[in-house]
Amino acid sequence: MKRLRPLRRESRRQVVYDLLLWVVLGIFVAAMGPDPFQDPAGFGMVTAPRVGLAAVAVLVGRPWPLAALVLLLPLGPWQFSEGFATVDLSWLLPRRNVKIFPLLATSPFIIWYAYLTGRRMARAWPALLAFCLISLVGVTVVLRMGGDLALWVSMVTALVGTYLVPYLCGVLRRKLLQQRRQTRLSAEAQARLRERARIARDMHDSLGHDLALIAVRAAGLELAPGLAPAQVKAAGELRIAAADATERLRQIIGLLREDADAAPLSPVGEDVSELVRRATDSGMSITLDLSPGPVPGLARAVVQEGLTNAAKHAPGAAVEVSVSPLRVRVRNGPARSRPTGRSGGLGLAGLRERVRLAGGTLAAGPVGDGFELTVTLPREGEEDPHRSGGNPPPDERRSGHG
Repeated sequence: MKRLRPLRRESRRQVVYDLLLWVVLGIFVAAMGPDPFQDPAGFGMVTAPRVGLAAVAVLVGRPWPLAALVLLLPLGPWQFSEGFATVDLSWLLPRRNVKIFPLLATSPFIIWYAYLTGRRMARAWPALLAFCLISLVGVTVVLRMGGDLALWVSMVTALVGTYLVPYLCGVLRRKLLQQRRQTRLSAEAQARLRERARIARDMHDSLGHDLALIAVRAAGLELAPGLAPAQVKAAGELRIAAADATERLRQIIGLLREDADAAPLSPVGEDVSELVRRATDSGMSITLDLSPGPVPGLARAVVQEGLTNAAKHAPGAAVEVSVSPLRVRVRNGPARSRPTGRSGGLGLAGLRERVRLAGGTLAAGPVGDGFELTVTLPREGEEDPHRSGGNPPPDERRSGHG
């Protein structure tokens, strides 16, 4: 029963379609044979078996078009009395009128199944074997008719026009559909990568910053006077837990990010002043210098990255934030307690890419006894004089911030 399952039609529409196809094919087959009224015996011996053969071909033609093509071989273009064109080859052949691309009433159906064979069959060798069989039949027909050169011309054009060209058209259609499908899948994959990059960036911008502030508060609580040893221990454990959570977040972001990271999306959240105020409320010592004029679109991301790095790698340090229309700088002094984060994060790498796409430059590295992150953006309409971000300076690669 499983072998016969492909012969079942999926819907009533397919059943009706195939029945109509068989009826039309039967009518054309009957038109090619003896008259049923003048020669009933000939009709029964010639046309009836052909109609039955056409029924089998239609039955198997939907799942296996190549099988239908082989079954319809007796109804192929082996009569060379009518053709798509008639040419005069008297200069080359004894015959004046030579049929090019012979056509029969059943030729459109054979062309259709040849097209379906190329359209649905991915493997070429079954079609090659079938074409060899069809060619053998054509050669046999020509030899039985005398082997005249004009017959060879008709037979070859019949093979090419009825079988080969439709098959190649089906192959071309299949390749185009495969290419279209691959393009669609590639576009969907790029969309998933962009979404993963957006999630990773939002996690780093929001959760990473919040975890760093929690660690800052825990470190301040750990050093506060008047606490019992158990409370100091609990504060230290909270600081370590926040650092471990930050590290796990960094690992997750590393999995979400891809080398084929698309153009980044701007994070959504508070502005620079609100960001600094929230960090100050968490215990950080921050001085904000906000120059008059428009605030760069990347200012919040730069400040957030600088504050997060300062909270992780220089807890308790004084931080200076300076924002102008063309320059954003975050500088911190030396740490006053143990760092709560590990080096090697992806924050600066992601920020560098965003700055590069904006046509700016990023510089980050130790300055004196602290660390400074500076982003310079070009004026509107200016070219980037530093090749859109350039390479990270040596100081940044040795700084340990990220």
